[in-house]
Amino acid sequence: MSSVLTGEQGTVRKKWTGRLPVALLYANTYPVAVSNLGYQLVYTLLNRLDEVVCERFVYPADGGPLRSLESSRPLTDFPLVFASISFEHDYPRLAAMLAAGGIAPLAAERSDRVAAASPLVVLGGVAVFMNPEPLAAFADLMVIGEAEAVLPELMPLLADCATLDRATLLQRIGARLPGCYVPGLYRFVHGPDGVLACIEPAPGLPPRITRVSAPAMEVAAHSTLLSPEAELAMYMVELGRGCSRGCRFCAAGFIYRPPRLWPAETILRGLEARPAGVDRIGLLGMEMAAPETVDRIAAQLAAGSCSLSFSSLRADRITDQTLALLAASRLKSVAIAADGCSARLRRLINKGLDEPELLDAAERLVASGIFHLKLYVMIGLPTETTADLDELVRLVDRLQARILPLGRSRGRVSVLTLSINCFVPKPWTPFQYCSFGGLEDLPPGKKGTAQALAALKEKIGYLRGTLGSRANLRLKFDHPDQALQQAVYSRADRRIGPALIDIGTGRASFARALARHGLDAWQYGVRPRGRDELLCWEVVDHGIRGDYLLDEYDRALRGVATRPCEPALCRRCGVCREPAPV
Repeated sequence: MSSVLTGEQGTVRKKWTGRLPVALLYANTYPVAVSNLGYQLVYTLLNRLDEVVCERFVYPADGGPLRSLESSRPLTDFPLVFASISFEHDYPRLAAMLAAGGIAPLAAERSDRVAAASPLVVLGGVAVFMNPEPLAAFADLMVIGEAEAVLPELMPLLADCATLDRATLLQRIGARLPGCYVPGLYRFVHGPDGVLACIEPAPGLPPRITRVSAPAMEVAAHSTLLSPEAELAMYMVELGRGCSRGCRFCAAGFIYRPPRLWPAETILRGLEARPAGVDRIGLLGMEMAAPETVDRIAAQLAAGSCSLSFSSLRADRITDQTLALLAASRLKSVAIAADGCSARLRRLINKGLDEPELLDAAERLVASGIFHLKLYVMIGLPTETTADLDELVRLVDRLQARILPLGRSRGRVSVLTLSINCFVPKPWTPFQYCSFGGLEDLPPGKKGTAQALAALKEKIGYLRGTLGSRANLRLKFDHPDQALQQAVYSRADRRIGPALIDIGTGRASFARALARHGLDAWQYGVRPRGRDELLCWEVVDHGIRGDYLLDEYDRALRGVATRPCEPALCRRCGVCREPAPV
């Protein structure tokens, strides 16, 4: 057993005799993997099946051998290899893990029979059902949707993996099971300009893969693994999936439609499932929960003397009871996501937050005992100008004018961290059509890519020069070159697969790997998409009406707001085609 499991709670150890071995990969290090609730969920679901033994593999932090955490077995001992993929930067690491495990990374190079030395590779996770194509070359099968809805039907079919040839098994699964995508049975035809012309499924397969969602649950998803080494060392509970706000840059608000917010009773049952002695709680999705639900959660946590943590708060959804719990939790740092630098840009992205709400939220948080306030914003949004950056500078000044006196009155100076991140266009959002970098009319190829990066770096330099001398202000910038890589991976197609292998295994840098395989950052990351262009991720069907995202993009450019999702009433996007049940 791996030494990292010494302090872990929830580890599942099974005998192998008579069971189907499944390797579950996470393409990042153990502290990140054990903090991912989706990864924990799949591990738990698989190990609940008596006929299955599931063991985990994580990316070795020290360059050591790739072995399972539970029994230190090699990857070549497993006839089924599953991987949960949440973030684009993990794509090269996944390719590297397959190669390091002695498995042919490319699905086309595996043998006709599924066996321990040539396994069936199944990929899932939110990144996969946002855009499966960058990883399509590695996968025999991809799960488009939520594990709770797919695994009960998929696992009985995979029990025959040793008795059927690979092609027959995959054809059967792809034809029978909703949410199961066999990328090798779909042909993507590109025109002379490299733009996708059509997608051709093999006979008997659906033209598009419908994303499947989990049924209603009695207990909210919650941590089943706890470790002192976790990046998020807390017991996590999910408050829902998706978001009703419809922020135009955020994929979660579109690929999880309709949004599902769990009832308070469901969430409270998830909280009650925590082990004895665990009192640090992380709430996932707190920014979208109804205030009355948050108040009920806060009351239960306060009664149990629990401390609270979360990723961020919506500035317009901070109740007095939440503030009281923050004070009781002795939480000293809270993040608010403004996202747009100016009121105009917040209308553009449909954020729905005004400056008075941001100022009021900051003041109330600091007054409750928070001394470190974080503000997240993006640069490089469409139509952004220096005037928008100047408005951000004024907002920072007004925030500090509100919070610094409060900190001084308590004898501890308040600190504001401004986290400035480069906007990355994401599939299945209205901004999937945008250029990376926020500029229009860029020249194609390397020159356009260089101009996009230069524009972002110039904005960072401007903000650093304008705000760098402010007292009690910390500036945190991400790197435009890293954001460009994310933009490339986000909107890439399956032709990028060999380049990901080169990057992940260290054979070539990002730029050299793309060049080596006849690709460039412009075509995937920077190039604006045509309004009538067929996009490779449209092999997935999220139920969204074909022209809805384009309509939303036009509304963004006009500064027109769109109301939050109302599944029981509205039919705007097409997902809720039938009236909701009473």
